[in-house]
Amino acid sequence: MPKVPLIQTKALCKSYFNEELETPVLFDLDLTIQEGEFVSIMGPSGSGKSTLMHILGFLDNITSGQYLFRGKPTRTMSDDELAQIRATRVSFVFQAFNLLPRTSVLDNVMLPLLYHPTIPVYEREDRARKAIEKVGLTDRADYLTNQLSGGQQQRVAIARSLVTEPDLIFADEPTGNLDSKSGVAVMEVLQDLHKQGHTIILVTHEMSTAQHAQRIIQLLDGKVDKDSTNFKRIIAKKSNTLK
Repeated sequence: MPKVPLIQTKALCKSYFNEELETPVLFDLDLTIQEGEFVSIMGPSGSGKSTLMHILGFLDNITSGQYLFRGKPTRTMSDDELAQIRATRVSFVFQAFNLLPRTSVLDNVMLPLLYHPTIPVYEREDRARKAIEKVGLTDRADYLTNQLSGGQQQRVAIARSLVTEPDLIFADEPTGNLDSKSGVAVMEVLQDLHKQGHTIILVTHEMSTAQHAQRIIQLLDGKVDKDSTNFKRIIAKKSNTLK
């Protein structure tokens, strides 16, 4: 039996409406993303990449067509089912980090577990410390996040995205606020997580960042312009220091 894709869209369209004015953003997108892939979605400003990420991450709805998650049409899901998926199955890493500044790394990483419907209180700290270890910040667990460099703060954000053990991690311009060295260190973490089996969708407008993934989907004017795996992939080199 063929493996059911993690994500599949069929003739997906998205428009925004303001009174009687319709603004189409995505047009007839057919995409398949398998579990365990590391995919970059890239394109210029206005290409629809952020809108697509919001739809795939259950933050927005489609206008027409289909979006299937693990083979199930999302349009037939109840509000409770969608809320459960947002809390447990997907997570996000944003350009702006979105950390609590005068709060410890450990407490920031534990934050998503406060809203998790099934993880008991006594497991929270252990899960958080394991996530922190995965991003190489074990010795910073008790630091306040505003005592860390930008690259380290983004690693905390990645650890926070891992703590619920989601099916899918979205990284939205994760290196946008970082210098080049810190950006490479963050992409190294994402590549390591992919090697461990995590499915990652990276949204970026920079080819140098997109090339850290295995597959690049390029959008142009709301449509898929290219979908390729035959490119020179960048493998982030290991660093002995946290940036």
